Amino acid sequence: MGLVDLKSQAARRTPEEMIAHLNGFELELKFSAGVWFFFPGGGRFHDSYVDPPSDDEWLDRVFETAAPLAEHGLCGLEGHYPNEVNEENIERYVEFGEQTGIRLITIVPNLFYDRQWEFGALSSPDPEVRRRAIQRTKTALKLNKQIDSDFAIVWPGIDGFENPFGLDMIAARDRFCEGLAEAMDAVPGVRVAEEPKPYEPRAHILYGTTPEGLLMAQKVENLLQNPENRAILEGGDAMVGLNPEVGHVLMGFEDLAYAFSLVMEYGRLFHTHWNSQPLGNYDQDQNVGVISPEQAEAALYALKMQGYSGYFGIDINPERMPVDRALINCMDALRAMNERINRMPHERIIACQARPAQNRGLLEALLTRARAPEGAELSPMPDVR
Repeated sequence: MGLVDLKSQAARRTPEEMIAHLNGFELELKFSAGVWFFFPGGGRFHDSYVDPPSDDEWLDRVFETAAPLAEHGLCGLEGHYPNEVNEENIERYVEFGEQTGIRLITIVPNLFYDRQWEFGALSSPDPEVRRRAIQRTKTALKLNKQIDSDFAIVWPGIDGFENPFGLDMIAARDRFCEGLAEAMDAVPGVRVAEEPKPYEPRAHILYGTTPEGLLMAQKVENLLQNPENRAILEGGDAMVGLNPEVGHVLMGFEDLAYAFSLVMEYGRLFHTHWNSQPLGNYDQDQNVGVISPEQAEAALYALKMQGYSGYFGIDINPERMPVDRALINCMDALRAMNERINRMPHERIIACQARPAQNRGLLEALLTRARAPEGAELSPMPDVR
C-alpha cells in the first residue's frame, strides 16, 4: 500500500469549516481482525473452550472462517511473527488476499510471549536477549516490506517492571527506543505503530499510555538515520505512530475520544483496535459496544471530525461464542454507531460546543434524542443558538 498521507489528521478547522466537513465526510469502515483470537486459548483460571486445531490445519481453518466474512466487511488480517505469520506461510496469506480481498495488513513481531523475554525484549538489560529482540523486529519489518503492508505494530507488552525501586527507567526506555530505531533503519520505509497498554502482563508496561506513546514516537524518529527514513520525515510524514486499542486506553482511565484526537493532532494515528472494556480492570477484550458504547460513539465522532481513513481492527477474546459470530456482532455494532453519528445534527452539535453559554445542557438533550428509539415520548427540544 505504501505510505498513506496522514498529515490531514492534524487539520484545524473553524466551526463553519467543521460543519461542512462533518456533512461531507463519512468514515470508511474497513475492518481487520487479528488471527490470534480465532482459536482462543485458556487462561490462568480456565481451560480453552474450543478444541485447538493441529499445527498443520490451523491456518486452513483460519482462512475457512475468515473467507465468508468478506461479505460482512472484513478486508484485513493481522498476525504475529513468527508464530502466526512466517517465511514458510506468508505466501499463503498473499494468495488468500488475492482470492478473497482479505489482505494481510500488518505483521507484528512477537516480543512478549516467549520465555526468552522474561525480563524484557527490546528493553532487556541482557545484551544477548535484546539483540535477539532487535533481530526478530528486523525480520518482521522485512516481511512487512515484502508484502507492502500498511505498517507494523509493536507492542511492548513484556517491556516493563513490577518493582520500580532502583530501576534505571531512563536506560530501559533508551534501550527500547534505540533498538526499535536500529531495526527501522535496517529495513527503511516501514512505518511502526506502537500499541500502548498501561499494565498486564507486567505491572507497569513501558510507554503504556497515549501521551507516553507520542513521546516514544518522537524519540524514535529523532534516532532514525537511514537516508530513506530521514527523507520521509523531512517530507513531513510520520514514521512512528500509534495503534491505540479501546480496551487499553480505558484500562488507563483515559477518555477515548480525547486519546484518539490527541494522536491525530500529530498525524500519528496509523491504526485502531476496537473492543469494549470497563474503566481500569483487567484486559477484557469484550465485543464492541457491550460496555460503554457512548465512549465508542464519541471516539468515532472524533475520528470523523479529523477525517480518519485507516482500518478498524477488531481485537477481541470471544471465549464463549463462535469467532465468526463475534466478528459479525462487532462489525454490526460499529456500523450502527457510525450510522448514528452520521445522522447527528452536526450544525447544532458544533453550536453547542462553540457557544456553550448560550446552549447549556442542549448537547446532552441532542444526544438523548439521537439514541432514543423511534416514537419515544420526550420533552420538546429547545432551540439551539
